Amino acid sequence: MRKEKLQEYLFRFEGAVFRGHNPRWSYAPHCGEGARRNGGRFNPKGVAALYTSLSQSGAWVEAQQGFRFKAQPLTICQYDVDCDNVLDLTDETVLLNCGIKPSTLSCAWLDQVTQSQTPDSWHLSKQLISAKVNAIIVPSFARSATRRMKNIVFWRWSDTPPNMVKVIDEFERLPPSPY
Repeated sequence: MRKEKLQEYLFRFEGAVFRGHNPRWSYAPHCGEGARRNGGRFNPKGVAALYTSLSQSGAWVEAQQGFRFKAQPLTICQYDVDCDNVLDLTDETVLLNCGIKPSTLSCAWLDQVTQSQTPDSWHLSKQLISAKVNAIIVPSFARSATRRMKNIVFWRWSDTPPNMVKVIDEFERLPPSPY
């Protein structure tokens, strides 16, 4: 990865993102604890991450990918975002100029982890986090995702700018604690 080129492609993202939650965990829609505990495509174990989608349909596909034939209960949340230092890894120019291979994003990360290997996407994530990138926009790799479905993975977030990712719950419908 070419860190010297990275800074010119960072931007501020302001808008809405969505996330599908197992209703059991909907009391903590912004914690990132499950990703920290288990790891994910773009975060090694021990690194918190908040995986979100740019669309409601993308959030549904991401959350249901393990249950392709029987939809399971799901709580969809919308978040207001005002976050700086975001990098769009769906932009081919960014990938090319920053020296990031598309195969790094799409690597079989879970297979590599189960074989005690460190996935390329984890190496990339560590480099981006150390370069002060707060979030990345990536394609959805869920089985039934369309080409237009994109996700934003946050490594740094809070309830206020410059890293705001705040769940919308004005009517306090989300439970305040576990059932």
